[in-house]
Amino acid sequence: MPKKLTIKHLGVLIFFVASLSFITGCALTDQKAAESTEIKPDINILRVGVTPNAPPLIFKKGKKIIGLEADFAKELAKYLGKSLRFVELEWEDQIPALLDNRTDIIMSGMTQTPLREVRIAFTRRYLESGQMALIRREDSVRFSTGIFSLATSSGIGVVKNTFGEYFVDERFSNVNKEIFSSPQAAVEAVIDKDIDMFIYDAPMILYMASENEDKGLTALFALLTRENLAWGVRKDNTELLESANSFLSDANNQKMLKEMTQYWVPFAR
Repeated sequence: MPKKLTIKHLGVLIFFVASLSFITGCALTDQKAAESTEIKPDINILRVGVTPNAPPLIFKKGKKIIGLEADFAKELAKYLGKSLRFVELEWEDQIPALLDNRTDIIMSGMTQTPLREVRIAFTRRYLESGQMALIRREDSVRFSTGIFSLATSSGIGVVKNTFGEYFVDERFSNVNKEIFSSPQAAVEAVIDKDIDMFIYDAPMILYMASENEDKGLTALFALLTRENLAWGVRKDNTELLESANSFLSDANNQKMLKEMTQYWVPFAR
């Protein structure tokens, strides 16, 4: 469960809440679904591809996979009348696994992009988010002008094959870019002053800033981009796509989903 943010952050959180709109949410209980790297297709099982290293969306507590996406998966499986099985994958294997029918759906904080839409279908968005930067608190003044000040950075960290990497390549090609295999490795690099900042999805950046506040980290409380997070489905699996969209838009679910969202992201509207 995320740590509470301090009072001094409330002002900037009001700004952030106005920029980051959570469409639906997650359940309040830990997930206990079996995890496997290979589960055969089964009409009674929902195989959910996850990369559980991105709190609060999807991560591990002990051996349990928890987070907003994990609880979404629980509720979606219940809605479909199926058993839930998580399939843990490296991030770069999420789409290949889906296309190879090793999973049924990707529920792992994936940004909907035009290039990804060439290969897979996306449900309606469940979260309007964006990229945000994690920095050391001592550098707050240096980067106070937001996106314009990023050009002065001597090193920006990104996770391989994420929208954050694409954003840095497009906007800051002249700045030294360090590629990491996991968010946790990038966070450690900021702490150790190997890089000046880490750019990643806003919910995760805020969580990691809160988690590492005692190590001198904070966030630039402004979205650098605007993007949609959605679930990925094979294009030929129209039945699951329609059912997932119905789950997200079902009026009977809205109050429950909103409450679930606020459990993981207390400042979300």
